[in-house]
Amino acid sequence: MNEQTMDSDSEIAVKAAAARIVAAFARHDREAYFACFAPAATFVFHNLPHRLETREEYVREWQRWETEDGFHVESCLSTGQRVQSFGDITVFTHSVSTVIGTKQGKVTLNERETIVFQSRAGQGWIAVHEHLSAVD
Repeated sequence: MNEQTMDSDSEIAVKAAAARIVAAFARHDREAYFACFAPAATFVFHNLPHRLETREEYVREWQRWETEDGFHVESCLSTGQRVQSFGDITVFTHSVSTVIGTKQGKVTLNERETIVFQSRAGQGWIAVHEHLSAVD
């Protein structure tokens, strides 16, 4: 499918959906964060050796990070945003700088992220895939 020109209202809606994800993540609001993803969403993270096959699998991994590592998001800043439309699928890419707290202290992570959104009747734009890559 070829990239399509996205109308400005749809682009604004996708950027708003992405902003909700980033804001919920930045304040460590698990409930709001995970509500932005479809139950069947998949996740690929550079710090895990395997793909997370569902939102619930990611929820369990997040809880493990909290319990074992003391994981807590302190802040998250999104820059360099781009939106590409492919019909009812939209690809949102950006760079993120995230400060997390762990039992070992605070760490700043610089990463690139791709979030794939699907337009769903009655739900608007919902995230169906997230891919996070480390930036050297």
